[in-house]
Amino acid sequence: MSQFDTTAPFYAAYRPGIPEEAVELLARRVVGKRQRALLDLGSGTGQVPLALAGEVTEIDVVEQDAGMLAEADKALAALPVIARMHNSSAEEFAPPASYRADLVTICRAFHWMAQGEVLSRLEGMTAPDATVAVMGDGSLWTARTAWTDALRALIQEYLGEERRAGVGKKYATHNRPYLDILAESAFGQVEEHTIAVEREWTTDMVIGYLYSTSFAARPLFGEQVDGFERRARALLDEHTAAGGLTEHASFQVLLGRRG
Repeated sequence: MSQFDTTAPFYAAYRPGIPEEAVELLARRVVGKRQRALLDLGSGTGQVPLALAGEVTEIDVVEQDAGMLAEADKALAALPVIARMHNSSAEEFAPPASYRADLVTICRAFHWMAQGEVLSRLEGMTAPDATVAVMGDGSLWTARTAWTDALRALIQEYLGEERRAGVGKKYATHNRPYLDILAESAFGQVEEHTIAVEREWTTDMVIGYLYSTSFAARPLFGEQVDGFERRARALLDEHTAAGGLTEHASFQVLLGRRG
């Protein structure tokens, strides 16, 4: 069982997309090229390829969760761009020997990967001037507002103090900045961009989002899931009435190239 079993439909419907400013940063890295091949690792339901479909000529989507990959396939099927689906981890993805990506994206997924191994493997499957983009913005677990603090405390009441990472698993934090990890790789010429994001949530959106995560997916609660949801909805409705469910996030984009 993966950490995202049962979550794919919720992920497709309720996960926030990537900011338009991030899309523009990525698009500039391939502008003017005749061939613009995008490789998206740990793709989830294909949010990044969907946002960049108009900027590239071909897309390879790599996702080890079959349910997530099926959602990505549905999202990309109608687009006028070649899109290939690969049910594989980033560590095991093995394209044809001649394959070369012009842009590699890893969004909200780098923490699940053997980071050094993945970056090393990318050396042999990227164009000389390719960009590797590592992106992310935390989660409602890490957000610090009155309503997210109260929501996290409720989750912990049911599941324990430690953050979960799927059924029977605990979340392993990574203490090294991604900037340092990328800088030590072959793609060590790194630019860092931080994009301020403000999101307004509704109770339904937050509940759907929680069920898309590895830390609050429905199976984690077992027979208590309906009770948890009732209490979470009441908590969120109360905070909505008191001023709304606003999240202030920072979306980080690291762009690495060969020196």
